Amino acid sequence: MRVPVSDRLREAASDWGEQRLQSADEALETKVEQALLEVEHLASGATDVEFELDGDEIRFEPSRELSRLLSEQADEAGIGPDEVLVMYVDLCARVFVSDDDERPANAPPTDLDLG
Repeated sequence: MRVPVSDRLREAASDWGEQRLQSADEALETKVEQALLEVEHLASGATDVEFELDGDEIRFEPSRELSRLLSEQADEAGIGPDEVLVMYVDLCARVFVSDDDERPANAPPTDLDLG
């Protein structure tokens, strides 16, 4: 299966890379792996994924379970399984990217002044 790298995924990777001082390529590869693993794990319980990242394209062979899920949802929505995968990857793109601006109003402070 071949799917494009979306702007949302690229932006999440950029934020991830800035927070961890990673190159843009390293950060994008990490975020692609995280997103694919989240989706694959939900469908099949897998704890590892293999994929290729070539510029703006992700090449990924989903498990039978994930293929079945993508096909079922694609049929229901009238779109292709690859488009469903793109939506899932985009949904998971910001997982593990911290953003203090998005903390709930009642969350405790992250840096306590004990002095």
